[in-house]
Amino acid sequence: MQITKLAFGLLLIAIVQPNRAAHADELVRFDSAVAKPSPFLERKAKEQGVSLPQAAQATHLLGYLSRPEGDGPFPAVVVMHGCGGIQPNTKTYWPQRLTSWGYVVLVVDSFTTRNIDNTCERYLPDRVFDAYGALDFLSTYPFVDARRVGLMGFSVGGIATLEATKAEGSEQFMDRKFKAAVGYYPVCAPHEGDATVPTLILNGELDDWSPAERCRQRVSHLSGKGPPIELNVYPGAYHDFDSPYVAVAKTAFGHREEYNATAAEQSFGSVRAFLNKYLSK
Repeated sequence: MQITKLAFGLLLIAIVQPNRAAHADELVRFDSAVAKPSPFLERKAKEQGVSLPQAAQATHLLGYLSRPEGDGPFPAVVVMHGCGGIQPNTKTYWPQRLTSWGYVVLVVDSFTTRNIDNTCERYLPDRVFDAYGALDFLSTYPFVDARRVGLMGFSVGGIATLEATKAEGSEQFMDRKFKAAVGYYPVCAPHEGDATVPTLILNGELDDWSPAERCRQRVSHLSGKGPPIELNVYPGAYHDFDSPYVAVAKTAFGHREEYNATAAEQSFGSVRAFLNKYLSK
């Protein structure tokens, strides 16, 4: 088959120039964010005799980008996986669900470039900066409305989500901010208190890995002056209750994981309504 000069030229352009109109489940590369305290915060910290977090080096990351049909600009959701890494629930089921609701989705792979298998027995605090790096990256696309980006995390990814949006946390060092946060079965810090954005937390009543009681305690410590934090606890539900990937109950690191269709469907409705409320125009 012959290739005309025009066709060859178009092919060359496509190869050389980055594809900014990302297709569903496109593999993308970006860097984690780096904390850069403002001069005001540096001066305030010096006056108070406290230390600000040291700026870490940016980490090269991988991600999976999906988008609805159309030109946009669309609201978007950054998705943070659990301690076992990328699984079908975060790479396939949730991106399909969110794009059908009209959101661009970027699933962050925090492990591959770090050569990490899992973090189920330790916590990786750098994931907060992965989330903000993903936000910065999404903001470069013309089909994304950078003013309407939410953060969603599962299990340990849920912890990172809550850490990234807690009052007086790393958010204060970032130029761009998330608009809302959703945490599926995170381990809550009971005395953490307020968040910087409206937050939805979803827990299973029987979850022995991410106890709902810790999240109840956090909600009880809210000042009443910050954005709302909504907690939904589903009776009879265990860890990973939203994931058909664990339709048959299993034990991981001594904890039970099991899909619960009733709780899952109820949670999907809550998440959709929550995102529509806070990420709509």
